[in-house]
Amino acid sequence: MGGISLGRASFLCTLLLWAFQVCSGLVTVEVAPKLEVIKGQTITLPCKFTLSEDSSNTVVEWSIKDDQGTRTRVAFRAEAAEGLIDEDTPLSNRLTVGDDFSLTISSVQPSDEFAFFCQVSAARAGVGEASTMLKVFFAPEKPELTRPSSQAISAGETTSSEIGTCVSKNGYPLPRIIWFKDSQPLPEVKDRKEKTYMIPSVVKEASGLFTIKSTLYMQPTRADKDSVFQCTVEYSMTGDQIKQKKSDTITINLNYPSEKATFTLLNTDPVKEGDSVTMKCETDGNPQPEFDFSKDGNLISGQGGLLTLKSVKRTDDGTYKCNAIDFENLDADLSGIINLKVHYIDPVSVIPVEPQEVMLGEKVEWQCKTKASATHTVQWKKGSEVLSQDGTLSIDGVSYDKAGEYMCVGAVPSVPGLTAQTSISLTVKGKPMIETPAVAQVGKEGDMVTLKCSAFASPSPQFSWKPPGKESVDIEGNKFVSTVTLRATPEVMKNGVTCEVSNAHGKDNTTISVSLKRAVDNSADRADKQQGGSSGVVIAVVVCVLLLLLLVALIYFLNKKNKLPCGKKDKKEVARGEVNNDIVVEMKTDKANEEAGLLNKRPATEQ
Repeated sequence: MGGISLGRASFLCTLLLWAFQVCSGLVTVEVAPKLEVIKGQTITLPCKFTLSEDSSNTVVEWSIKDDQGTRTRVAFRAEAAEGLIDEDTPLSNRLTVGDDFSLTISSVQPSDEFAFFCQVSAARAGVGEASTMLKVFFAPEKPELTRPSSQAISAGETTSSEIGTCVSKNGYPLPRIIWFKDSQPLPEVKDRKEKTYMIPSVVKEASGLFTIKSTLYMQPTRADKDSVFQCTVEYSMTGDQIKQKKSDTITINLNYPSEKATFTLLNTDPVKEGDSVTMKCETDGNPQPEFDFSKDGNLISGQGGLLTLKSVKRTDDGTYKCNAIDFENLDADLSGIINLKVHYIDPVSVIPVEPQEVMLGEKVEWQCKTKASATHTVQWKKGSEVLSQDGTLSIDGVSYDKAGEYMCVGAVPSVPGLTAQTSISLTVKGKPMIETPAVAQVGKEGDMVTLKCSAFASPSPQFSWKPPGKESVDIEGNKFVSTVTLRATPEVMKNGVTCEVSNAHGKDNTTISVSLKRAVDNSADRADKQQGGSSGVVIAVVVCVLLLLLLVALIYFLNKKNKLPCGKKDKKEVARGEVNNDIVVEMKTDKANEEAGLLNKRPATEQ
């Protein structure tokens, strides 16, 4: 007993000494209190230490502590030696110890989330340690929201029904699901006695990640028929971040009784004969009940809530009614009425109805009428030109250009596309009337020339050419065009070619001149040359006048500067006098006789 007590006392003394050394700070260890990492990444856990005195036998050990408080060494390194990894630990194949005693973990997994201890042992300085907490994060997948495969939910039930199930996979740490109805979060309720509650569940996958699921139950009312549901997964990430991912939205298939019905005409334009008409009957309940249709009290067939009438006639006018019975609400009046108006226009009638034949210069008149279901118009047209707006078309002094097709068009402006029309023809008879022909030209006498003679006539006329040639006739409406090809003989060049047109009502004729192109061209050339010659003369005169003026100016300038030689080199002075148009030039010299001679003689002007 004494030996045991002595041994215990020695052990206690050793513990007290070690505690004194640690508390006295003989070995100080520094690590990061917490490190964060994304699953799959690599992270390094640094370990720094200081010793109160040098030690040549320092050992650094890394260990982990599990949830039960058990510590397990995973790696160690002695000073001036390589790091060693312990076998049979969760981290054995993914650890390295650096020269600075830091611990590096590759491909971090959620199962690596431990408290890591760095313990430093020095022979003389003692032992010291510090711990760092490793936190692992991984964002979950976007949540999937599904509706139940069962039948529709009925509003007003006394028990809660499944609305939908939200699942989010592979998140870490454990995320949570939040439910939304019409963008507003629903309180998290797990009590199944409540009308609205959620049933959550969690599955931890083999990877260490969490898959969470939440099923929403409610007792929906009629007001929830258009409600939109959505779920959100909320999860943590590094740096104390709180993030969210939203699911797609769903609506519920909710059954609720009908309270009223609506009967609607789907055609947007006024209905006219020949249209297809669709009428739709529906209630504000779900599902839709069966519908009955009737017209003026007589049952007719429909398809579901649709009543379709193809190619309607004016006899389809009337009152249409739809009626339904909802056995969930027998007191509701589920009926609707449509008063259908089918617009129409009668075929237009023209008096006289036969095609009209009138003589040139006479008068013609038509009356056009129709009836319609609404205010209508009647117009007479020829082509796109509107000739009358009141149904009466009267033409005085008919000419050949009035012949042709005339159209009477009836329309109901308030109903797009509702029209009726008919056409009638006008034939104008009379003697031929020749259009003014064009002058023909040839390069030289004896060439072949082609001439045209156009005439209006009814009935068809006969053409006669003098002198004759090779002829052909074309018809353009009520205009006839005769073409002749002949040689430009001297007689043709002198007298021209005569075209005569005749029918049962008379005849008309014209003479077409044939001239030389060369004569026209030569006269034009001569005119151009004469114009060019006149212009040349004008330019020459202007240039001569300018040169003469320049010469006079130059002589005057030189004279003023005494640089112009005129006989003697003596100095000259100019005096006043009245000679040669009030201009006199008087020359003074040293010789008196010369001065006297100059005073008595009219000097010639110098040039």
